[in-house]
Amino acid sequence: MTLEEKTVKILKEKGLVMACAESCTGGLIAKRITDVSGSSAVFNCGIVSYSNEIKSKVLGVSEKTLETYGAVSEQTVREMVSGVLALSGADVAVSVSGIAGPASDNTSKPVGLIYLAVSDGKNTKVKCLNNSFKFDIRNRNRNRACEEALKMIIETVGGNLE
Repeated sequence: MTLEEKTVKILKEKGLVMACAESCTGGLIAKRITDVSGSSAVFNCGIVSYSNEIKSKVLGVSEKTLETYGAVSEQTVREMVSGVLALSGADVAVSVSGIAGPASDNTSKPVGLIYLAVSDGKNTKVKCLNNSFKFDIRNRNRNRACEEALKMIIETVGGNLE
């Protein structure tokens, strides 16, 4: 069973709905969830907030956060996940922002730096990835972020990864 199949199954069993706010993954999390038959029962929405303007206008990420910490930061993914929870009314949500590469984003942050947040509205957990892939960098960074996001959702709702 794939991680996305497991995620959909566990959410169905628990009667929960999820949403996601994605930046560097460009909708990959939403795609993988909606590839699973029956996912409409557990998937509310996915927002691809690639620009800082959309992060701010749609998800409510403060401009001060973006100016102070940047789009690729723990603070930003925390605000993204809170924003998509409020917007969607979902039970659990995940957000991701990072530098997929192969080029940097003109900051001092390295390619492969990715932040993820998951929240059930009461608790928010953040994870930082520091990938250092040598080939197929962009796809591998995006896929790794997606895998970790799905694992974080499963863990948050009390599911078993095995």
